[in-house]
Amino acid sequence: MPPLPLPPLPSLSGALRAMETFLLGSGQRTARRNAWTAVLEDRSRARDRVETQHVLEAVSDATSHAT
Repeated sequence: MPPLPLPPLPSLSGALRAMETFLLGSGQRTARRNAWTAVLEDRSRARDRVETQHVLEAVSDATSHAT
């Protein structure tokens, strides 16, 4: 009888997610998810601030050259 094929190994991220599920309670997982969401929102606000600063500088330069 030939040996049975082995199932494919899980990806590293899948394995880490499974370990997280096994080791951490749902409250800690929720806290980590909320923290990551906050990081993404902070990055978005930082991009918006930089874009606004560039626009204000461009308007300021255009106004100062016109006078």
